Amino acid sequence: MSKLIQAIFDWFKSETRERRKKVRLDRKHVEERARRFLKSYLEADEMRKRHFYRAVQDISDMCQPAELIGRSDVDDGRIPETMSQRAMKMVLDRTGGIKEDDSVANFVTDACATVAVAYNRAAGVYVGDDEMQKLGTAAVHLLTMATSYTSAHEDDGQQFNGGSIKGSID
Repeated sequence: MSKLIQAIFDWFKSETRERRKKVRLDRKHVEERARRFLKSYLEADEMRKRHFYRAVQDISDMCQPAELIGRSDVDDGRIPETMSQRAMKMVLDRTGGIKEDDSVANFVTDACATVAVAYNRAAGVYVGDDEMQKLGTAAVHLLTMATSYTSAHEDDGQQFNGGSIKGSID
């Protein structure tokens, strides 16, 4: 019986350690960008907000793990975790070549960071970290609004395209 209890404690320790590692990575690579994106969204007028919706929705769509969707044998937390990892990879791939004054590249990378935070929140990564949990909740709300907006406006012709946005960002 004590071996079973020890195994359970070891498992919880490893889960906690893994979550802390993910939070540290998020704080290092995506927290600032997600905060900037969400702040810019809040300051944007209604015309500009649609660009925020399109960007996060299209990035979210690109992060969809087609191989996991619809499978009943997949753990519920695995899909948002995979999506967050893909968005984080996009952030890391993009940050090396971005100039500080490149507003479009920074906008897109910030959107990727926001999607990564949203899906880490959905995967439960931020349990025990109130600050990141609040940021994640804001990111999830934005992604939910983006999904609703883009579903209602599918025919308006504006789409994010892997690094550029068709149409204007003003």
